[in-house]
Amino acid sequence: MNAIRAKVASRALVADDRLPSIRGLAATMGVSPSTVVEAYDRLVAEGLIRARPGSGFYVSSTALPPLALAKDQPQRDRAVDPFWVSRQSLDAETGALKPGCGWLPAEWMPTEALRRALRGLARADDAVLSDYGATRGSLTLRRILMARFADEGLEVPPEQLLLTASGTQAIDLVCRFLLRPGDTVLVDDPCYFNFRALLRAHQVRIVSVPYTASGPDVASFEATLAAERPRLYVTNSALHNPTGATLSPQTAHRVLNAATAHDLTIVEDDIFADFEPEPSARLAALDGLSRVIRIGSFSKTLSASVRCGFIAARADWIEDLVDLQVATGFGGPSAVATEIIAGVLSSGFYRKHVEELRRRLARARRDVGDKLQRIGVTPWLMPRGGFYLWCHLPDGCDSADVARLALTDNVVLAPGNVFSASQTAAAFMRFNVAQCRDPKLMPTLQRAIGRQ
Repeated sequence: MNAIRAKVASRALVADDRLPSIRGLAATMGVSPSTVVEAYDRLVAEGLIRARPGSGFYVSSTALPPLALAKDQPQRDRAVDPFWVSRQSLDAETGALKPGCGWLPAEWMPTEALRRALRGLARADDAVLSDYGATRGSLTLRRILMARFADEGLEVPPEQLLLTASGTQAIDLVCRFLLRPGDTVLVDDPCYFNFRALLRAHQVRIVSVPYTASGPDVASFEATLAAERPRLYVTNSALHNPTGATLSPQTAHRVLNAATAHDLTIVEDDIFADFEPEPSARLAALDGLSRVIRIGSFSKTLSASVRCGFIAARADWIEDLVDLQVATGFGGPSAVATEIIAGVLSSGFYRKHVEELRRRLARARRDVGDKLQRIGVTPWLMPRGGFYLWCHLPDGCDSADVARLALTDNVVLAPGNVFSASQTAAAFMRFNVAQCRDPKLMPTLQRAIGRQ
């Protein structure tokens, strides 16, 4: 009875799943069939399972308690919990410093272009302002994306592209489509912490592979695929979050060869592509969307408020993902959002905006890197682009303790173990260089480190 209760509580068994046969469970547990019959009868009486004459026993539709994600695993220090760090950043008080957040300051974003696009909506058809979005999203925006993909050598016909409500929803749809509770998913170590949070919501088993300056450690990657048989690998190729590293062509080829050998599907999150000074290797382009799914969004370069994401994948998978998006959201992304984004992307302004962002961020990376080194915080590498520095704290410092101390001074940091499935990054911290300009930050950080 406890074994069945544990599987239901962990969601390894969900509503309407069939339980093992009486003889099968008896053999597995080394007990008599009559013992299993009694256990099943008692669980029926509790309402946890129900019997279907001639078919077997099934989990009751009322058996599962609400899913509390923060309690889904053993309680851990909330300073290194992905949900708590996200809340600190999103709900920070006015005036809080947020070097641990994952977006650019509002004054760095193309707000005037967004305002012009908003004013242009006043002349849009009534349907744009009032109707549900088309199931695949704006054709205009999809064509813009198709042209951008073609520039990097990735041919994506319309039937292989789907717009979503956000980049996070794009990953969520892929997980709903490909995963079942109990499946194994591979992530980088470290990786973007919301990958871990979202995968926890899907009740899958997470394994990780060390990330190097040129991509995942290939030997470890190959060994993990052989030993763990993960169904999915979720990663960034360009300007990896949190490390800022870039996938090398050699590593990309070996990753794809290993994925083919072990029938692994790869989700390549390309959200930081526009921050690169020149394009680097992409798994989706090398693979041709055979076993790689490309996702992305516009929240980092345009607006985190006007949200829209995308999925590029095999045509037959896109068809099923369209149905799944209808089932879970009834329609595609907001037509208002896609019209605004298409308007800004198609203007000459966007190219100039991105070029200016790259210049500002290059200066900020150098400046912030120098300031951090003066207080004993060392960048793991200097990225080619983007706004993250993955840094090693002075010996003996625990980044969770530093983050906790800094929070008392209204400074939100991102400690290393938030990003680490193996919890081996306590000495690291991720910094957003665009959010490190306030002169109060370095003294606050130095005080927090000094109190370790």
